Amino acid sequence: MAGACSDKKALDIVTIDMRKMSSVCSYFLIASGTSTTQVRAIADNIVKKLKEKNEKLWHIEGQSDALWTLLDYGDVVGHIFLEETRRYYDLERLWGDAPQTRFKEVKKIKKARKRKRV
Repeated sequence: MAGACSDKKALDIVTIDMRKMSSVCSYFLIASGTSTTQVRAIADNIVKKLKEKNEKLWHIEGQSDALWTLLDYGDVVGHIFLEETRRYYDLERLWGDAPQTRFKEVKKIKKARKRKRV
C-alpha cells in the first residue's frame, strides 16, 4: 500500500501499528496529496495495485470529495488525505501511543551510460 502511494508521489507516508490499540485493524496507513485530484489518483492506484495481488477491498469512503479517502482492507486501513484535512484530524497525534513508521521511498538509481566518442 505504501509503495502504491509513493508511485503517485504521496507525501508523508506513515504506518501506525494498531495491533495493541484496536481490534478493528492491525495497521493504519496515512498519506497525503496536495490536491483532490492527487488524493483520488493515490487511492485509485492503491486499489489497482492491491487488486493485482488479489487483496479484497472491504469498504471505501470519501471518493467523491477526495478530502479524505478511506480504504478498508481488513487488517490494513488506508487514510489518504488532502494535506489540510490531514492536519485538521491529526490521526498521528490521536494514535500517538501506537508505534509509527515513516515510509522511505527506495529511489531507483539509473546507471549513466558511457558513450564512446568517435
